[in-house]
Formats: sequence, structure tokens, C-alpha cells
Amino acid sequence: MAEEESQNLPVVLVLLPVRILLMFEEQISKKFRLVKSWESSMPTPLFLSTHAQSVRALLCSGRHPITSEILGLLPSLQLIASTSAGLNHLDLSECRQRGIAVANAGTVFSEDGADFAIGLLIDVLRRISASDRFVRGGLWPLKGDYPLGSKLGGKRVGIVGLGNIGSEVAKRVEAFGCSISYNSRKKKPSILFPYYSNVCDLAANSDILIICCALTDQTRHIINKDVMSALGKEGVIINVGRGALIDEKELVRCLVQGEIGGAGLDVFENEPAVPIELFALDNVVLSPHRAVLTPESIWALKELMVANLEAFFSNKPLLSPVKDE
Repeated sequence: MAEEESQNLPVVLVLLPVRILLMFEEQISKKFRLVKSWESSMPTPLFLSTHAQSVRALLCSGRHPITSEILGLLPSLQLIASTSAGLNHLDLSECRQRGIAVANAGTVFSEDGADFAIGLLIDVLRRISASDRFVRGGLWPLKGDYPLGSKLGGKRVGIVGLGNIGSEVAKRVEAFGCSISYNSRKKKPSILFPYYSNVCDLAANSDILIICCALTDQTRHIINKDVMSALGKEGVIINVGRGALIDEKELVRCLVQGEIGGAGLDVFENEPAVPIELFALDNVVLSPHRAVLTPESIWALKELMVANLEAFFSNKPLLSPVKDE
């Protein structure tokens, strides 16, 4: 594209890891002029101030906190388009005060995230990864039969956060013949599953907890010592939400001491650091925060981000707006 033509395109400030932008750049750069902070030698505050008047839209990911300080440097900003479904990296209160619209990944990741949650669950229950290590390590001829796993069908599944991903999880576990109950910020009138306003009560009436809720000040460490105790020694925890939803130190202690039955974890409190105590546990399945990512979901995300930006600059409704609660 000619330089002169590029200068006439709407300006979009990009605060994304380079590897993520590379997934989108070819298509997005045809329609928008991308301003990338990492291409400048300026300190970030000075760089943002330099573009303060021209930037009306910001494209970001969950890895870049958008604080009140950053927003204060961008007085012309009117839209934040986030590539994540979670919003804990955004100062939403400040966005509301400044009249900044927010769009996120919407339902793009819901099916893949739910599939992965079920994959982790089956792996933990049936010991798939552990038995794979058993075979690859040459232990089958030496030690004989591997210990039996447990079936999924008939289990009581408690879902923490019955939003986009949680609802897809419910469809999948229901197909296995599981009974379902849930906890959310409030009871959903259209949902017939039993609702528990208290997560401890949900855990006490579940064999499995699947964590899908958003990370907020209210949900940080929502899965704590009391919840794990209520879940019990045979209970399994699956987390495809955010690491800080669980009190990780307490989770490690419970797993090491056999106070819960197992865990499937895609997210951790201090990524990419993972507690080394978990590495030796065959009843724990670990994943490097990849639950929602597939080539298909990345393509759909790219299409959605472009569509949201096009809608914004055309004064049309956003496709995946974040609405005030």
C-alpha cells in the first residue's frame, strides 16, 4: 500500500504481543493504519502522548493492562477492542467515565474453551496423560496393569460461571449423563439447573467443579480452602478461566496432601510460572494457557476484530460490545 494512501486510513493503536499481531496484521493493515508502540524507541508514556490526538481506537490483549494512567494519555480514545474474552486487564470503571466503548472476543472462544475443559476433565478422571507416561516410560512390562480411572457419566458437575464458555460446558457434560448445578453472579431465570449463590454449597453438592467465570475483585480466590474442603477427597477441579480464581497455594497443598482428588489446569496465578509440586502428581493435568486457542478460533477472532473496528469507524453497532452490568 502506498504511504500516502496509508496515511488516510483510520488510526488504530496496537498494544499486542508481536506474535499475536502477526496473526492479524495482513488483513487489518489493509483497512487501518496501525500504530505499534514496540517500533518506537520512545518510552511508552511519551509514545502514547505523541499519538494522543489521532488515536480513537485501541487494539489490545489480556497481556497488556489498560490502566487509568494509560487512558489519561489518550484523550481522543473512543474504542478499546480486546482480543480476549476476559476483561480483568481493563479499567472498566474508567472506560465508563470517559465514555469509551469496549468490545471483546465475545463468543469466539466459547466452544473451543468448553471442549478443552472437557478434555482436561476426561484426562484427569481416566488418567490418560499419566498412563501415556507410564507406557512411554517402559513401566507397563515392569509394573503390570495401570490403576483404573473413573468414568465421567453420572457425575455431579458444578459450573462456576455460566456465561458463554460455561453454557457450552453444560451442553457437553449433560451429553455424558451428568447432573449440573451452577454458581454465577445472579440466578439465570431461563436456566433450569439448580443454582447456588454460595460456591461452598455448590462444591458440597458436586463431584467436579469447572471454573469458567471472569476474574474480578469479587472472584479472586473464589476457590479457596473452604471450597476445596467442601468438594472433598474425591473431588476434581478444572480451571479454564484465570489462574487467580483459585488460591493456588491452597490448591497445591490440598493436592499434595490428598485432600482433593485431582485437577486439570490451563491457567495459573503467575504465568508462565507453575508450582513445581504439581509436576510429580499423576492426578493433575497441566496446560500452558491454550484452552481457547485453535486455528479456527484465531481466524474467527481476526474476523471479529476487523468487523468491530469497521463498525466503529462507520458509526455502526459493535458486534461484541461489553455492556454495563
